[in-house]
Amino acid sequence: MTRLPAPLQDWFDARGWQLHPHQRAMLERAALPSLLLIAPTGGGKTLSGFLPTLAELAAEPRDGLHTLYISPLKALAADIRRNLLIPIEEAGLPITVEDRTGDTSHARKRRQRAAPPNILLTTPESLALLTSYEDAARTFAGVERVVIDEIHALAESKRGDQLMLALARLQTLAPGLRRVGLSATVEDPAAIARFMSCGETETQILQADPGPDPDIRMLATDTPPPWSGGGAAYAIPAVLEQVRQHRTTLIFHNTRAQAEIFFHNLWLANEDALPIGIHHGSLDRGQRQKVEQAMVDGRLRAIVCTGSLDLGIDWGDVDLVIQVGAPKNVKRLVQRIGRANHRYNAPSKALLVPANRFEVVECVAALEAVKAHALDGEPRGPGPRDVLCQHILIAAAAGPFDASDLYAEMSAAGSYRGLTRAEFDDCLDFCATGGYALRAYDQWRRLMQRPDGLWQLRDPRGTLRIRQNIGTIQDTDTLKVRWKGRGGAPLGEIEEGFAASLTKGDTFLIGGQIVRYEGLRELTVEVSRDAHRKPKIATFMGTKFATSTQLSDRILRLFQQETWPGLPAHTAQWLALQRERSRLPEPGRLLVESFPHDGRQQFVVYGFAGRNAMQTLGLLLTKRMEEMGLAPMGFVATDYATLIWGLDAVTDPVPLFDVRALENGLGTWLAGNAVMKRTFRACATIAGLIERQHGGQRKTGRQATMSSDILYDTLLKYDPDHLMLRITHEEAMRGLVDFSRIREMCARVGGRIDHVRLDRVTPLAAPLFLEPGRVPVNGSAEERLLEEEVTRLLTESGLAEVTSRPEPR
Repeated sequence: MTRLPAPLQDWFDARGWQLHPHQRAMLERAALPSLLLIAPTGGGKTLSGFLPTLAELAAEPRDGLHTLYISPLKALAADIRRNLLIPIEEAGLPITVEDRTGDTSHARKRRQRAAPPNILLTTPESLALLTSYEDAARTFAGVERVVIDEIHALAESKRGDQLMLALARLQTLAPGLRRVGLSATVEDPAAIARFMSCGETETQILQADPGPDPDIRMLATDTPPPWSGGGAAYAIPAVLEQVRQHRTTLIFHNTRAQAEIFFHNLWLANEDALPIGIHHGSLDRGQRQKVEQAMVDGRLRAIVCTGSLDLGIDWGDVDLVIQVGAPKNVKRLVQRIGRANHRYNAPSKALLVPANRFEVVECVAALEAVKAHALDGEPRGPGPRDVLCQHILIAAAAGPFDASDLYAEMSAAGSYRGLTRAEFDDCLDFCATGGYALRAYDQWRRLMQRPDGLWQLRDPRGTLRIRQNIGTIQDTDTLKVRWKGRGGAPLGEIEEGFAASLTKGDTFLIGGQIVRYEGLRELTVEVSRDAHRKPKIATFMGTKFATSTQLSDRILRLFQQETWPGLPAHTAQWLALQRERSRLPEPGRLLVESFPHDGRQQFVVYGFAGRNAMQTLGLLLTKRMEEMGLAPMGFVATDYATLIWGLDAVTDPVPLFDVRALENGLGTWLAGNAVMKRTFRACATIAGLIERQHGGQRKTGRQATMSSDILYDTLLKYDPDHLMLRITHEEAMRGLVDFSRIREMCARVGGRIDHVRLDRVTPLAAPLFLEPGRVPVNGSAEERLLEEEVTRLLTESGLAEVTSRPEPR
């Protein structure tokens, strides 16, 4: 199909619009079995994905499901429905559109299964749930297309693996199913194309004109950033001035806690009472929806937010994006930049605000990467087997299955194309028996093989339990927060551990408000208003980003310049002083420094492997140092370095970085560590060994942790080769501890270690002493003691001289 049906063409003409070249190309290639469109934000990607559907249904109206739209966010699905209804209603097309997410009523969900709309907008979790019903074949009998929006975001997590397994099921039910992937930020198009293909079918890639480069730079401030910290309070006046100069500004942060702190400080400085909101995933849904509606209505001048507004939701007339804190990842930065001037061929406008002096360097490296169109991303490994186990249970909930047929179906999906039959059978045995150590317990003997060879649920009542626990998103252990009093309005959620640390009268920030803890009632934190005291900060888990390896490489290359005209003078002088006093880290080499400070021997490793990996490296190096009799006493880690202090100086660092010894040490450390137990709980929950919900009741975090810890200890003692323990080890190595980055760092360095021994703190090491937890000061003297510590460090490292030098004019 190369032409739009008359009603659609008339609608375009009435608005004075013409199809973009990539939108016309999508119509021309509508019959392809699999197609990936990469188009800039504001380029009409979503409409491009739907045009063939609208054209086909306009030309040949029909009942039943024609197109599935998959979104990574419930809010995005609702937003797309609103936008999609505009051309449908104004062009008078006989097309029905509905969304189906966790917010959809039970009655409506049942009706959608029996009589689905022409276009159903949903999420990976809801689609997986739909495939678990006995009537799935009837529901999906006529489906012809699936549109996967923001596919890059799904491909980065287990939600993407779950989605591809569900689509493999749909491909069996509807063999002619055509797939369309949409994204603005794909660093490796060929990898995403392989990910979304099914079996031997190849995905064609269509790349639209990327449009003009964004207008992006660092925000100029009167005050230089501090040497450490992540709040960027120094930039509040400059940020407020930018808000005054623009219609709507999105102010992105990397964590929810940082967003809360910044919003609080911004509001205190907001003397003009500009309407400013806050939006993040731990806030109550009602509060988020109020902010979203205010954005749509144009009633807000700024929104302090996190990744909750990263993706393609088109809220209001945003003309500026501010990223507070180093972006950590170029692809994420480009995605966020695209929220501003959300129009085709209009340059997005963005400002970066480094939170501290080192982040100035990272921001400059990120700016260079954006200008070079160099996106980053980590290569995907094989499909995780905990998701595979969950999908086997989903298949069983839908009815009896043949193991060979299911294996063929699953091994055609995305990252499971390398799945061996032995690996599949291992997962099937786990689902059927629970594994060697658990097969005596009925609750884990969930499947049985019939005389005809088909597999089915041992107890049909298990279908409800399976459906209640579908999903790969892991909840943090949180408690609801409400205003005190009967019927108190909800505010959001805080972590269970943080709530346990509160005593009556303590204050904390949530939703930009200072609230006073009054007590815990029926697993709900009750609070009252208290605007006059310094708050604690609620510990929101969210996502803690690590600097990408590609961005780290750029920083190392930037260090090798003779001078740094692209850096502010204060930062360039800092790096020059580091080169003068010691040396700067280099690509392909590992810089380590040792020097005395505060009566202890200090050892600094500049690994640039990301926070998780540098944290793990600190644990492993201190263990190695203990074995070598070096008496380490503690460590602190950032994205770029690990600082270890102890009683004895390191004279030869080479033996410390033996990869095999580090890996052995990691295995020993992990076996009984809380990190491993936390990873086990996540994997076991996805695989169905541990239930998040039972009998319609959600378990508390403490209940789930206790049961998972008991299971972990039992398996470790009686069945150390259990499938779940193997999966847990793989996930821990790849995720929380990021050992692959340590391994990559050691391979990149190849024994080329530059050990510089000095008599005092170096300029690059000085900020490490100011990291949280490193300077234990508290109480009313906190600010004065911290200021004294900063002054002492700056003087000792030579940075006081840099700080006092005038900026060149």
